[in-house]
Amino acid sequence: MRAFLDNLRLALGTFLGNPLRSLLTLVGIVIGVATVITMMALIEGLREQVNKNLGSLGAHTFEVTKWPTGFGRINWAKYAKRKDLLGDDVRAIVESCPSVGAATPTSQEWGKKLTTAFRETPPSVSVLGTEPTYLETSGVVVSTGRFFNETETLDGRPVMVIGVDLADTLFPGMNPVGSEVRLQGRPFQVIGVLQKRGSVMGMASQDNQAIVPMRAFQQFYGKNRSVEIDIQARDGESFQKAQDEVVNLMRRRRGLTPQEANDFEVHTNESMTASFNELSQVIAFAGVGVCLLSLVVGGIGILNIMLMSVTERTREIGIRKALGARRRRILGQFATEAVMLSLVGGVLGLGLGFGFVFLGKWVLLFPMSVPMWAVLLSLGMSCGVGLIFGIYPASRAARLDPVEAMRAE
Repeated sequence: MRAFLDNLRLALGTFLGNPLRSLLTLVGIVIGVATVITMMALIEGLREQVNKNLGSLGAHTFEVTKWPTGFGRINWAKYAKRKDLLGDDVRAIVESCPSVGAATPTSQEWGKKLTTAFRETPPSVSVLGTEPTYLETSGVVVSTGRFFNETETLDGRPVMVIGVDLADTLFPGMNPVGSEVRLQGRPFQVIGVLQKRGSVMGMASQDNQAIVPMRAFQQFYGKNRSVEIDIQARDGESFQKAQDEVVNLMRRRRGLTPQEANDFEVHTNESMTASFNELSQVIAFAGVGVCLLSLVVGGIGILNIMLMSVTERTREIGIRKALGARRRRILGQFATEAVMLSLVGGVLGLGLGFGFVFLGKWVLLFPMSVPMWAVLLSLGMSCGVGLIFGIYPASRAARLDPVEAMRAE
């Protein structure tokens, strides 16, 4: 233990004796550790946000769509050839699937603008067409006013429920219920405001949305378009059975043989989580690759500075060996210096990484959370690099002949 403390003291003295040279040597390690911390914090924060968003959906719900979800290269032209999902499919599901409690068609347009007599929104509003059962299948809650009813849906009345971002933008400090907004020049009456839901993965706001009856939506954007079908099972025990009933019904309606694959997609919380995990793995591998490259660069710097240190201190090593210092003591001294040097780089990288996390979380509003395992991994990797690249200079110092070393100038 005493020998270790002596080595630590000598290593600290060497670092403080050449602080600028030591810090410049550690740039690669600092960048590598900061990269790991930032990337892992981003992935962990996004994972927490995804779980939170999925948890806010309606209980035991799933979705049937024409399009797949996922990341990477997807042949969208192939999926565009699939048959559209229509309102008749929704009615067939409700009538023919006893385990289904509710089914709701939805269709969405992005990048729209709402206006009032005095204000307007940026062209970033999401307009959703749906039916009253959307409250059950989506988990949204109306905080002020009400949702549209069946009669308003069948008549295609120009009524609208808006998110809190739109309410704050168009009606600051006011109750918007009963007010008029215009969508593409057509007046709509605001009948309700949704409870705040936040953003999707810290990026797309769910509160920048306007919801209108499906028939009114189709008057704007056309009837000949595929819808997405949000489905709620009668209870948790019926969840899997409801999926099986819907899949079998859709296959029959679309004339698929037993050998043919589904030409529609069924998305559950688990499938969407799996898709996100695929993306997070890609990001994690990319982050680890950048980190390893930076650590190798930092390790080469440590190798270089330790070789210089051995050369500069050849006479000191010779004197110590002449006074009885064993080879393993010299080896331990220089190995400790290399590990300590890289550990300092790891700590500086942690500080830089936490700084990036702070900027992302509080300035850019990205959901970021640093897992403890990422901190331990970063410090462990930096120490490992120091040990690996410090072994050769340390062994070289330990092999020096004391007589020859003492003659060195």
